[in-house]
Amino acid sequence: FHQTMPEHAYMYGIPYEMYEKHAVRRYGAHGTSHRYVAGEMVKLLGGKAEGTKIVTCHLGNGSSISAVKDGKVIDTSMGFTPLAGVVMGTRCGDIDPAIVPFLMEKENLTPAEMNAILNKKSGLLGVSEKHSDFRDCRMAMENDKDPKATAAIRMLAYQVKKYIGAYAAAMGGLDAVVFTAGI
Repeated sequence: FHQTMPEHAYMYGIPYEMYEKHAVRRYGAHGTSHRYVAGEMVKLLGGKAEGTKIVTCHLGNGSSISAVKDGKVIDTSMGFTPLAGVVMGTRCGDIDPAIVPFLMEKENLTPAEMNAILNKKSGLLGVSEKHSDFRDCRMAMENDKDPKATAAIRMLAYQVKKYIGAYAAAMGGLDAVVFTAGI
């Protein structure tokens, strides 16, 4: 489903030869989910994909957000790997790439150790220091007034809002926002 993205959306600002040699580009994820919910929204909007501008938010332990214009994806939050996009259960989401070598040097980490931190020890779990599940984070925020769980939930909500706004701008408007998955 994400293969309809234009080059300017799936390319990264790295030397073009690296894209050609190693296929480093934005691929996206949850394509089946985004395709289905966008299609259902098109039906609710009158049945014609042409002219529609929809943002689909697949939010769960792994999350991705897509801009769907005229029934085709024009951009998506996940990138070359499932790390990109909004903060997730244990994944970091978008970060400044310079953080990786900085932390590797400061903490004396191997590439495998750094990869494990970004994929399995970050996100809601990393920020809250306790919870990778949104429901547990929310309960800690609401019932315990846990400041770290509150920070994690607010980060996720803020990032989702930013993606929706960015995609609305990229599409020149917005007809609908669709939420699906576990959150």
